[in-house]
Amino acid sequence: MTKLLVVETSPRGDASISRNMTSRFVLHWQAAHPEGSVTVRDLAETALPHVTAPWLQAYFTPSEQHSPKMAQAIRQSNELVAELLAADHIVIATPVYNYNVPAALKAWIDHIVRKGLTLGFDGAGLVAGKAATLLIASGGAYGEGSPIRDRDIATQYLRLILGVIGITEVTIVSGGGAKLVDMGGETMPDFIDGLEAKIVHAARA
Repeated sequence: MTKLLVVETSPRGDASISRNMTSRFVLHWQAAHPEGSVTVRDLAETALPHVTAPWLQAYFTPSEQHSPKMAQAIRQSNELVAELLAADHIVIATPVYNYNVPAALKAWIDHIVRKGLTLGFDGAGLVAGKAATLLIASGGAYGEGSPIRDRDIATQYLRLILGVIGITEVTIVSGGGAKLVDMGGETMPDFIDGLEAKIVHAARA
């Protein structure tokens, strides 16, 4: 059975452009994989803690030597890693805040980049044979020829992180210029329809 992991980031609910992109993606993915399963990790609801001293102590201590306190500190991180490793296709849907990813998504990344689990002690990525799709909604447009193309830090960062852990098959669907929806210049359905072809291509890959 093909498994899809969806990582949602936006706190805006139905008003979120990235979440609307996800809904369209999942619709097409399920049509292409009728026997597949979908797991959703909603970071707006999970409220992941940032890295702390107890977490780092657990991280650098072999699991067989964990105290109950260490095991508790890293328990949620282990769950997130297990979700990632169980999936065949990972979708990360996110808005862009100040040219980069929101803090909630950065926290998720800090929890899933784990030496010995997703990253080898030699620096090689251990998450092989998986595909990823990035559904990115941004107020600015960073496409070819854009005068602010060099500010597309979020896309570069996510591609880098996925590559570090071994996921090199990455499809990007950029919802640039999304501020038109927020400002009433375009409806949400029309904006998402404009991305339809790219979303379908990513979902059926």
